[in-house]
Amino acid sequence: MRVLHVYKTSFPTTVGGIEVFIDNLSIHTDPLGVENTVLSLADVPETQRLRIHNYDVVLAKQSFFVASTGFSWSAFKLFRELSRSADIIHFYFPNPFGDLLYLLSPKNKPCLVTYQSDIIKQKTLLKVYRPLMNYFLGKMDRVIATTPKYLASSEVLQSLKDKVVTIPIGIPQPIVNDTTKEQTKIWKSKLPEKFFLFVGALRYYKGLSFAIEASQKTGIPLVIAGGGGVENELKAQAEKSNAKDVHFLGFVSEDDKLALFELCHGFIMASHLRSEAFGISLLEAAAMGKPLISCEIGSGTSYINEHETTGIVVKPASSSELAEAMETIYNDDALAKTYGEAAFERYEALFTADVQAQKYIDVYRDMLN
Repeated sequence: MRVLHVYKTSFPTTVGGIEVFIDNLSIHTDPLGVENTVLSLADVPETQRLRIHNYDVVLAKQSFFVASTGFSWSAFKLFRELSRSADIIHFYFPNPFGDLLYLLSPKNKPCLVTYQSDIIKQKTLLKVYRPLMNYFLGKMDRVIATTPKYLASSEVLQSLKDKVVTIPIGIPQPIVNDTTKEQTKIWKSKLPEKFFLFVGALRYYKGLSFAIEASQKTGIPLVIAGGGGVENELKAQAEKSNAKDVHFLGFVSEDDKLALFELCHGFIMASHLRSEAFGISLLEAAAMGKPLISCEIGSGTSYINEHETTGIVVKPASSSELAEAMETIYNDDALAKTYGEAAFERYEALFTADVQAQKYIDVYRDMLN
């Protein structure tokens, strides 16, 4: 079975949530009989063909970049060539250029799209893009939603629900090796003995300003690993409010990240907008057996974190509720342990990379039949 994946970026040129998703899916469907190829765009002088892990990546030269979307003239020819040898074409949404590739190319292969997120921020451009979006999504044979909660709360997915299949995102079990253990010792000497952790890009929708307020109110240490986005604003906020227990680490390596997960008392994802469609770092914390704090925004975060089972879910944009949740878990080690164990059990049951791969294989086979 040959599957062509189409997205605007991919390994090895960029590392983001969807890139990691495609990488994991390709790695774990290969042993099940899938030959994966990824077509994406990059700032390269000409077409490049690479072998990454156990799948092929074809990089088309990016011609220009508008509204967070790359476009490529050469990609149209490449897409037609690669489509001819593919059994199934797998798109990822949102990616308006992928919609264009489908619109302007032959449509003789089964197609599906993994719907990662509604378009939240670019409301003006959405009005222009909507006709193409509706046409593209309407032509897909299957639409994959990443959680039942996102399906229920998305108007776009509700309009397509007759063809929607829900497959939660899965990740491999984190592996703690000797390097991780060494990094754990190093970080243990630098950080408070007991702290809450956030890991990820410091984007506007992550709600970290509310988490900083909660840390300042409670005096509970908060460690923030990540950078970019609103990093400078958050640092200025912490300094102005004299939040001495907030520690900014910047971007960290994979070994450092696992070491921080090992050390933290709990994980906090304060995202307050639906731009946070799933929450991979929240899932990583669950896979490490940590109690979770998140906000109810009608997305996948509340599917990963079940209120009062794997952690605590609070209303969005509320530093007072975040503070109360932090205090509850911080001051009750037995409860924290219970939540963490339940989080790991939920990860093993629903969110492993192998479970995800098998469910996609089932959809692929159903489409071919």
